[in-house]
Amino acid sequence: VQLQASGGGLVQSGGSLRLSCAASGFTYDHQVIGWFRQAPGKEREWISSINSYDSSTYYADSVKGRFSISRDNARNTVYLQMNRLEHEDTAVYYCAADYTYKITTTNMPVPGTYDFWGQGTQVTVSS
Repeated sequence: VQLQASGGGLVQSGGSLRLSCAASGFTYDHQVIGWFRQAPGKEREWISSINSYDSSTYYADSVKGRFSISRDNARNTVYLQMNRLEHEDTAVYYCAADYTYKITTTNMPVPGTYDFWGQGTQVTVSS
């Protein structure tokens, strides 16, 4: 099982990026897929998750209204559309998958709840 995160880069404040999380070794079916980020010197922060079964979406307050998570089960890929990016969004972004159906709205933001992680993609927002 592997997750491949991509799409990061350098963008000016106010700009947009779309991150992708492609899975291999399993299919997005009933799993919850999450996006986290980690800035230098800070803890890993949950930002969004999607249920690949019914497309229910969840967002941290810090990104609500600016970021949008979506899935394409046919491509086995989850996307994170990031709009109106701010300097504070600069971080390494990771996608993660719950493979054992244990995610709830309570433990969704907890990194240890997820079973598999992508390698991370750097997002840098210049101010």
